[in-house]
Amino acid sequence: MNFIERLKFFRGLILSVLLGAACLSVSGPAIAEETTSGDLSGDVFSFRVLRDMAEELASSDFEDPEGVVPGFLLDLSYDDWRKIRFNPEESLWRGDNLPFEVQFFHPGLFYNRFVRVNVVDGGRVEPVAFSSDMFEYGDSSLADRVAAVSMDFAGFRVHHHLNKDDYKDEVAVFLGASYFRAVAKGVQYGLSARGLAVDTALQSGEEFPYFREFWLDRPKASDDVMTVYALLDSPGMTGAYRFVIDPGEITELDVSCDLFLRRDVAKLGIAPLTSMFLYGENDNGRPGDFRPEVHDSDGLLTCDSEGKWLWRPLSNPRRLSLSSVEMADPVGFGLIQRDADFDHYQDLEARYERRPSLWIEPAEGWGKGRVELVEIPTNSEIHDNVVAYWIPDKMKAPEGEVPTYPKKLSFSYRMGWMAPGEAVHPMGRVAATRMADGGDPKTVRFVVDFEGGLLDDVPEDGPLSSIVYVGEGAKLVDKQLVKNDVTGGWRLSFRVTSGVDESLRALFPSMGNRPVIELSALLKKGENLTDPLTETWTYEWRP
Repeated sequence: MNFIERLKFFRGLILSVLLGAACLSVSGPAIAEETTSGDLSGDVFSFRVLRDMAEELASSDFEDPEGVVPGFLLDLSYDDWRKIRFNPEESLWRGDNLPFEVQFFHPGLFYNRFVRVNVVDGGRVEPVAFSSDMFEYGDSSLADRVAAVSMDFAGFRVHHHLNKDDYKDEVAVFLGASYFRAVAKGVQYGLSARGLAVDTALQSGEEFPYFREFWLDRPKASDDVMTVYALLDSPGMTGAYRFVIDPGEITELDVSCDLFLRRDVAKLGIAPLTSMFLYGENDNGRPGDFRPEVHDSDGLLTCDSEGKWLWRPLSNPRRLSLSSVEMADPVGFGLIQRDADFDHYQDLEARYERRPSLWIEPAEGWGKGRVELVEIPTNSEIHDNVVAYWIPDKMKAPEGEVPTYPKKLSFSYRMGWMAPGEAVHPMGRVAATRMADGGDPKTVRFVVDFEGGLLDDVPEDGPLSSIVYVGEGAKLVDKQLVKNDVTGGWRLSFRVTSGVDESLRALFPSMGNRPVIELSALLKKGENLTDPLTETWTYEWRP
C-alpha cells in the first residue's frame, strides 16, 4: 500500500479499528536497479554508473568550486538578480508533447556555484548548454557581459500539468547547495528538503554539501513520473542520488542515495528538512505585528515501529534548542503545517495556510537511531530556523569522540509533499497548543486542543480520559478535559508548576541556563492505557 492509498485508507477508519494497526508497515518504492536500457559500457548512463562516479570522486581531494561565478553576478542586488528571467519558450522539451518541461536558474547573488545539467535519453547522455539567449535580463549591458564569459546554470525547476490541463505548473525546484522543494496540487512552496545534513548545530560549524551535476531522464509521452539523478560533493563525502518525482494530490519523491565518505564527520543527518517558525498560537501573537501566526510548519510528527505517534509543536527559542526522539525502525517523520485556516495567519501575500507538509517514510528498515530537531532563534521570517533529520545509531561514538563511519552508506526513502492540514494517521490530532499565566510566577497553564480522527466517534459523555506526564523539576497542579462544542474536538487544560523562581533568577544571573522540563499528554479510552485515541503531545517547557 503506497502513501496515497494509505492516507485514503486512514480517512475511512472508525473507532472499532484496532489501533495496533494504525501505523502500517511501509513497502519501499518499486524502482529497478537500472532505469536505462542496454549494457553499462561506453557512455550508457545508469544509477550504477553514477555510484561509480561518486565513489571515484571520493578517492580524490575536494575541489572548492567557489570563485568560478563572475564577481559582477555575485555583486548583483536581489532586485537586479530577480530581473533575470528564464524565457519559457526555451524550456527543455517545450513543443515535444511530453508531460514534463524543465526551466533553468541563472547564477548570481547567493548562487555562487555552477551546476552541470545533462539529459539522459535511452541511456545516452547529452549536456544542456548554457546560453544567455535563454534569459531575459532587462539590461542589455548585463546580457553582453554574460555572453562574453563561459557560464553554466545555478539550478532548475520541473513543470507538469499539476493543477490545469492547459498549463504546466512548477512541481519541484533544485537550487542552492543540496536544497530542493516540491509542491502538491493546490499548494504553494514552503519548507525545503536537503540531500544531506553534515555537522548541523555543532560548534565546529556545519558543512553544506552541494549537487554539482544533474542528469534528467527524458520522459516518454505516457509517463506520469520523472527521474532526476544528482552527484553530491563536499569536503567530507560524495553521493549518488536518484529522485523519482510523481506529482499529484500528494507529490511523492522516491529518493535513493549512496554516500562515500572522504573522512570521518561528527554528525550525519539523513533526509533533512528545513523550515521556518517565527511564532504561533503558543506565543499568543507578537506585539507590533497584526498577524496571529507566522510559520511554514507548526510541528514535528514522528511514528515508531510500535505505532506510537508523537507531535511536538515547534517554537522560536531564546537560545539554540536541540532535542531528539529515539526509536528503532522509524515508520516516518516530518515537519507538518497542520493549521490551514487563513484567519489564523491573515497574510494575503505569504499565504502560510497554503504551505505544504512534508512526511518522510524509510523505504527499508533504518534500525535504531533518533530524529533530531534543531530550533534556532530568529527575529525574521526570511530565515529558515528549523531543521529535522534522522541520525542512525550505528554512527554513534563515545562522548567527545568523532564517530567512525562506514566508508559507504546507502539509504532510500519516500517523501510525501501534501496539502496543509492533511491527516497522516487516523488518530486524534493536536490542533493547537496555548500557554497562559497559571496564577503565580512559577506556574503555567497549558491548553491543548485535540480534534479529528478517532475522536470524531467519541460521544460527549463517552469513556474518554487524559494522561499528562510532567518531567523532573516540575509537578502537575491540576487538569481538566472538556468537550469543545465549537470544533467538535476536546480541550485538555492543565497547570504545571516548577521550582524555579524568576525573581530569584533576576537577582542571581549565575543560576545558569533555563532548565528544560519535558511534558507530554494524550487522550485514551476509559482506563485502558493500551487504547490511546490520539497522538502523544510533547513539549519542552523552559520555565
